[in-house]
Amino acid sequence: MAKGVPLIEARAVSKDFEGANKTRFKVLSDIQLQIHEGEFVALLGPSGSGKSTLLRIIAGLVPPTDGEVLYRGDTFFGTNPGVSMVFQSFALFPWLTVLENVEMGLRYARLGRDEKRNKAIAVIDMIGLDGFEGAYPKELSGGMRQRVGLGRALVMEPDILLMDEPFSALDVLTAENLKRDLLELWQERKIPTKAIVLVTHSIEEAVYMADRALVLSRDPAKIISHVPITLPHWRERKSEPFTRLVDELYSILTQQKDARVSLQEETEVKLPRKLTLLPNVASGAVTGFIELVDDLGGKVDLYKIGDSLALDLEDLLPIVETCRIFGFGTVTSGDFELTDVGRQVADATVLDRKTMFREQALQHVPFMERILWVLESKRNSQMPREFFLEILQKSVGEEEAETQLDTLISWGRYVELFAYDEDSKLLYLEDVDETQEGGE
Repeated sequence: MAKGVPLIEARAVSKDFEGANKTRFKVLSDIQLQIHEGEFVALLGPSGSGKSTLLRIIAGLVPPTDGEVLYRGDTFFGTNPGVSMVFQSFALFPWLTVLENVEMGLRYARLGRDEKRNKAIAVIDMIGLDGFEGAYPKELSGGMRQRVGLGRALVMEPDILLMDEPFSALDVLTAENLKRDLLELWQERKIPTKAIVLVTHSIEEAVYMADRALVLSRDPAKIISHVPITLPHWRERKSEPFTRLVDELYSILTQQKDARVSLQEETEVKLPRKLTLLPNVASGAVTGFIELVDDLGGKVDLYKIGDSLALDLEDLLPIVETCRIFGFGTVTSGDFELTDVGRQVADATVLDRKTMFREQALQHVPFMERILWVLESKRNSQMPREFFLEILQKSVGEEEAETQLDTLISWGRYVELFAYDEDSKLLYLEDVDETQEGGE
C-alpha cells in the first residue's frame, strides 16, 4: 500500500550555530527524513548529537540554516501547525491548575470557552488524572506532572506528537507506567495523533515503543541508519528478537567513526593531527568498567551489562567510546571486548596503570599531545587555558570547547602529563627547573 504524502518531510536540513570569534560550527548536516501516518519513530544518537535540535526544527521552534521542513507536502512559516511537543522538563505553569494547564494547549484554538473546557476534561480523564482537575503542579508527583504535559499536547489533537526525552526525569516505575499508558492510547487509537516522534537516550526504550529507529551520528549529526522494528506489541524485553535488535542498535552506535574535523578545518585551526573528541567521562568510570569486563572474562554484551548496572545509553556509551578511543577495547555486534592493552590495564598497579593511560593518551588523543608539545616549547612551561580554548572553539564551538578542554585537563592531570591551576587558569609542567620560572 502506497504511503502517500508524508506528514513530515525534512529535505537536506542543516543547522549551524555561531561560536566564539564569529566562527560557525555545524550541528546537523543534510538531514533527509520522512514521517508517515501510522509511524512511531525513535531518534537515537550520542549525547550532543543534535536530536533535540532536529525535533525543534520539525516543530518550527528553530529555523534550519539550510534545507526545509514540509508538513503534508507544504512549507510553513513559524511553528508547525500539525505538531505538539512534550518536553523533558514538565514545563507547567505552577500558578495554574491541572485543568488550566491542559486548557493552555487550546489557547489559540477557535473554540468557545465551554468547548475548550470539555475537551480538556476529556483529555484529563483519558490520561488518568480524573479527579485532579483542580490540583496545582506542586501537589502532583513527577509522573502526574508529565501526564499533564502530555495532556496539554494531546488536547490540540495534533497530527504528529513530538516527545523530547519525556521519561528521563522520572523514576523507573513511573516511567514504565507512563510508557505503557501512552502505548495503549496509541495502539488502541484512543488519541487522534497520526504519528509520534520520540527522542530518547535509551535503546531499550526505542525498541520497546517504536516501529522504526533513526540513528544519528554527531559533529555534525547525520542519519546513519534506519532500523525497522517490526516486533508485535506487547514486546517482551527478555526475548531473543528484542535483545537482538537492542544489540544491533548498540553496535551501530558504538562503531561510528571518531568525531573529527576535516583536513580543511585542520589547516584553518593549525592542528597538527585530527581532533579526536573525548567523551566527558571520569577516569574512575573507565578503569572500573575495564576491571568489571575483565572479571567477566574480557567480553560482555553491552545491552546486558547496561541492564545489570542500570546504565542507559547516555551513561554507558561515553564509557565504551572512551575505552575504544584509548585502545582498551573493541565493539563488535553489540559486544565489548578488551584488547591486550585493556587486559593489561585491568591487572596493573595504580602507578603502572597511569603510565599505560599516559602512553595510550599520547598515541590516540592528538590534542593531548598538542598540549604537551606547547608546554614543553615554552621557556616557563606554562600556558593560559584560554589559548587552548580558542583553538578548540574554532573546531567545535564555544560550549563544546569548554566541556572538551575540561575533559582533556582532567585526563592530563590524571595521567600526570601536566598540571592545572584553577585560580590562575594556567596549564603547566610540574617538573620545571626553577631557574626557568622567570622566563616568558
